[in-house]
Amino acid sequence: MKTIFVTLLSAFGLIFTSTAVHADRLVIKGSDTLGAKLVPQLAEQFKTQSPDATFDIAAEGSTTGFAALIDGTAQIGMASRPAKPAEIAAANAKGVALKETIVAYDGVAVIVNAANPIKSLTKKQVEQIFTGEVSDWSGVGGSGGAISIYTRNTSSGTYSEFKELAMKKRDYAPAAQKMAGNEQIAAEVGKNANGVGYVGLAYVKAEGIKVVPIDGQVPSVESVQKKTYPYARPTFFYTNGEPTGLAKAFVEFTLSAAGQKIVAGAGFVPIQ
Repeated sequence: MKTIFVTLLSAFGLIFTSTAVHADRLVIKGSDTLGAKLVPQLAEQFKTQSPDATFDIAAEGSTTGFAALIDGTAQIGMASRPAKPAEIAAANAKGVALKETIVAYDGVAVIVNAANPIKSLTKKQVEQIFTGEVSDWSGVGGSGGAISIYTRNTSSGTYSEFKELAMKKRDYAPAAQKMAGNEQIAAEVGKNANGVGYVGLAYVKAEGIKVVPIDGQVPSVESVQKKTYPYARPTFFYTNGEPTGLAKAFVEFTLSAAGQKIVAGAGFVPIQ
């Protein structure tokens, strides 16, 4: 008899575990963008064809995925950014060869409260908002009010990628409030009339928010595929070299037509 437990930890993301007699066990750690929704759905479907498989999925940020691969506590690291040179060096020092596999594409949506009259922003205005150069909505054509910025925490790949894609690598405003996950950012923006934040495509339908077009482009399957949306990015699985065993089977399933159908259904952009 098998038992499946799903626990949502608001401060630390999603941990999904299942247990079975004589089961293989796959530990996957890292990105909240991938781990809060997509990877648990992939795992559920994978278990229909491999019922003895056991999954431990911890979605606490891309940085934690790389750390787990390096210290040998995970077989797959989820990441919403590429490995950093320092992470590659740390891995090499421990005999770990980080192998990157693109599993889906995503667009980082800029979101505001649904009541905010702002209809669009430019890339320059986004940079000004998140760096704190502009601190009132009147400075970007809004009706006024001190801007409340919500970002991911520093272990997040999206935190780093947004700096790269939208902020010319500049620092976030000192007053920016750091959240544990996409869902937390969406919830805070949905409650705050002056809030602004960013989330992956899979999280844009949260209550109380709206997506702001950037230079006339909205994040969508088409704009991400054509790279016309400025904040489009790949997302990754990392393994220690070529994956083997259950890790190999799960990566292959994710890349298969069945897996990519789940990718699309979860709100991401398939790679095929």
